[in-house]
Amino acid sequence: MIWAVAFGAVALAFVWVTGVNDGGALLGLSGRFPRSPGLLLTLPALVPIVLVPQLVGTQVARTFTERLADLGDRRGALAFLTGVTVALAVVVLLSRKGLPTSLTLAVLGGIGGACFGLGLRVSWGALAGVLAFGAVAPLIGMTVGYGLGLASRRVPSFAGMAGAVRTAHVLAYGAQCAAYAANDGQKMLAVVGVARQVVSTRRLGAVGPIQPAPLMMLLIAVVFCAGALSAVHRTGERLGRGLVLARPLHVVSTEAAAAASVTASSLAGAPVSMTQSVTAGVVGVAASEGTSRVRWQNVIGIGAAWVFTLPLAFAAGSLGGVAMRAL
Repeated sequence: MIWAVAFGAVALAFVWVTGVNDGGALLGLSGRFPRSPGLLLTLPALVPIVLVPQLVGTQVARTFTERLADLGDRRGALAFLTGVTVALAVVVLLSRKGLPTSLTLAVLGGIGGACFGLGLRVSWGALAGVLAFGAVAPLIGMTVGYGLGLASRRVPSFAGMAGAVRTAHVLAYGAQCAAYAANDGQKMLAVVGVARQVVSTRRLGAVGPIQPAPLMMLLIAVVFCAGALSAVHRTGERLGRGLVLARPLHVVSTEAAAAASVTASSLAGAPVSMTQSVTAGVVGVAASEGTSRVRWQNVIGIGAAWVFTLPLAFAAGSLGGVAMRAL
């Protein structure tokens, strides 16, 4: 019973922190578009989280539960719980130090480290492949953002341009939300899905297949959006003004760039960070107007946090796994 309570609490906290970390970035920058209040932006974010995994499958969620390590072992759920707990601790620690970080990288490192510490087989090739996609995705977002930024500067003014840009914003933001639900957002499905297994059996055991039940996905979406709304202004300011002063076309270009990079990674089932992709898109769009438009000190700080997230989470997960061997 105690494990069911522990995993339920960790899953709830994880979805909330994901909302603060990822959802804040998702809503924060889009909220900088004129007349785009946070509450209105939550609906395009909420609906895909519920529907997209049931329509396109759970390949990315399965990466967390099946591809990284042998979680089918009887200690699989224990390793998963340890890794997710470590990931939360790492993200909270870095965030309190004012360093934006990647929750996705923290989860990958935490689960990999916990399995290593518990003596479970770790799929090093699969982990390396996922990290490779994670490194390439921001480069794609930056490149696409740069190209869209150049293209937007060449669009001549015309009657009704404001309405056209607003329509483009709605489409780009919707695509970004759908891409998040098909990729990065599935880490929530993985964590809650495993928690559901533990709660239903009231014991720790092997991690089984993940099933995206509609009610479960709705609960995930609601908690996620609540967390996002709690952090939307703070994260939006950090991503927007901390990197570049965004204009409406900047916002649209960044949304489209982030959606493109995350969607590309979804085809390979590789989880990538939406926060990284959004930030990379902002940098690319800003750079299209000149490197002086990018506040590089903020970019360097974010990059440093990303570099340290995975090793720190892996090391902490390994220590946690060793400690859990006594159980």
